[in-house]
Amino acid sequence: MCGIAGVMDFKGRPIPREIVTRMTRALAHRGPDAENFHFNRSDTPDNSSAKATVAFGHRRLKVIDLASGQQPLSNEDGSVWVTFNGEIYNYRALREDLLAQGHQFKTQSDTEVIVHAYESYGPECVRYFRGMFAFGLWDETRQRLLLARDRLGKKPLVYALAEDRLVFASELPALLQHPSIPRRLDYEAIHHYLTYRCIPAPWTVYAGVKKLPPAHILLCEGEKMQLMRYWQLDFFKKRRIDAADAVEETGRLLTESVRLRLQSDVPLGILLSGGVDSSAVAGLASRECSTPVKTFSIGFEEGPFNELPYARTVAHQFHTDHHETIVRPDAVGILSQLVAHFGEPFADSSAVPTFYVAQMAKQYVTVVLNGDGGDETFGGYYRHLAMRLADAYCTLPVWLRKGLMDPALRFWPERLSLGAGPVRLKRFIAGAALSRADRWTQWIGLFSEEEKREMYTDEMSAHTRSMDSRDLLRELFLPLKDLDGVDAALAVDTSFYLPNDLLVKVDIATMAYGLEARSPLLDHELMEFTASLPSTLKVRGNTLKYLLKTAQKNTFPAQHLKRPKQGFAVPVSDWFRNTLREWVQEKLLSPQAAIHQFLSRTKLQEVVQLHVTGEHDFGQRLWALVTLEEWLEQQGLKHASF
Repeated sequence: MCGIAGVMDFKGRPIPREIVTRMTRALAHRGPDAENFHFNRSDTPDNSSAKATVAFGHRRLKVIDLASGQQPLSNEDGSVWVTFNGEIYNYRALREDLLAQGHQFKTQSDTEVIVHAYESYGPECVRYFRGMFAFGLWDETRQRLLLARDRLGKKPLVYALAEDRLVFASELPALLQHPSIPRRLDYEAIHHYLTYRCIPAPWTVYAGVKKLPPAHILLCEGEKMQLMRYWQLDFFKKRRIDAADAVEETGRLLTESVRLRLQSDVPLGILLSGGVDSSAVAGLASRECSTPVKTFSIGFEEGPFNELPYARTVAHQFHTDHHETIVRPDAVGILSQLVAHFGEPFADSSAVPTFYVAQMAKQYVTVVLNGDGGDETFGGYYRHLAMRLADAYCTLPVWLRKGLMDPALRFWPERLSLGAGPVRLKRFIAGAALSRADRWTQWIGLFSEEEKREMYTDEMSAHTRSMDSRDLLRELFLPLKDLDGVDAALAVDTSFYLPNDLLVKVDIATMAYGLEARSPLLDHELMEFTASLPSTLKVRGNTLKYLLKTAQKNTFPAQHLKRPKQGFAVPVSDWFRNTLREWVQEKLLSPQAAIHQFLSRTKLQEVVQLHVTGEHDFGQRLWALVTLEEWLEQQGLKHASF
């Protein structure tokens, strides 16, 4: 696992070494073991042999082939170069195929497979890779730069076109080391952030700076740029298979996926939450390893959020070398570090425990497996079941929905003292009668379009008047209208929530400590298989992840598989009413707060007040707002405007 950076100058101008060095060293946390560069021509002006100038930087985290495999790396004659972040799990099989074709290898690394696969298959080489990756590849003969990102978006890549240069890097802070990159706020990105708690690809917080979307390649030949998608899950083509055979094949693919991800020349462990997904990975890994695997868990003092007892049970069952730690309210002090690493506002509060468990794990290992993606692969969110129920709700007579349900919603109180169940039920009914896209946005979103408009200052309103965040999901749901609700929901979660939120969180949090995270449940061959199955094998009755649980029923006690989904939640709501109450008030309501340039101080005060008095649970909204404020402060915008 590594950090990559690069520059292509279309005009053939020299690329200053000090700029590429600064970009690369801003990624030192991603690759603490080595640093290297490639320039396709001298950075002095007396060498003009190349039409375009290209410079690659690389920071290495040694995982495979520790003795060699330094990057950037080339083919035999130096005409193709690559700087690569990720792991190609099927590299050994690909290597054998390429050797049979006459290619010569000088290392044992998976990186070298990329350059030779490109020589044989061109840009289509990405279709052969089973793994996680982001890379830049330079073809000197064709004067072609290829940027690529893996199918699910596990590895990040940002880029910008500025002053006849294409600049790319693993992270925003590294990209911004190049002096040509503009730092203008993208108001549309902030508008979407306030709904989705993250900035979805291709946006970044900066206008003109983009994220390469998952499953895409960007080809640059001369000044011609072409963005192409090379893969997408297909939920329409269903195979005919009985439940027993589906369970058996699922078990086989799970075992294979875990086995592939146990390849490592450095110590390896498991991030164990205690939920079904990470427990399944821990169990399968324990079977494959001859010595006890190390497991790492995080917990909270607040009982409803603490899964440590379940993690301990699993660790005991599989005889792992178990380690754990408790996150306390002062963990919010990590906010500044979080914002600095993400480089833009990112408000999934579970990034807090993810940072802490990564920090703990790095003391013992360099690589960890996790259970990420189990919900998107097997149907594990309550909203997947809710989508099916909402579709059924919409078949009720209009007079029943309009005459009874709508009036009930208007008078249904939302005080937290009534319990989470009634509040969730009201939220479900309020969204059930909407279109799939709009109900989805209402269920997962923070602020609605109407709430955002009420909060905006005149300046923010002027910049976002024509924007509607619901359009993002409307565009995704539209081609899925003939799928049933569960499959449509899984398709959107896989293409939207997973790459924009969950995988961003895990990559940035783990790589902040030079820790490589691998996700066996997001193996694309496993996901292609589950997508081809009827949704009733994923969500059966009221049982979420039926297929995974059935495949694992002989591995865990029944009560472990049947317990309600808990998720990697953080008790920010409780913290903001108690220990951190004064902190959140000072952060958002101080007269010097930079956020007042965009959001009304009066409206912010209302949100804070409704939360601390218990009228509403606005904990996640407040986390998003304090994260935005922290980012603005880090940009030096406390007393200025964009």
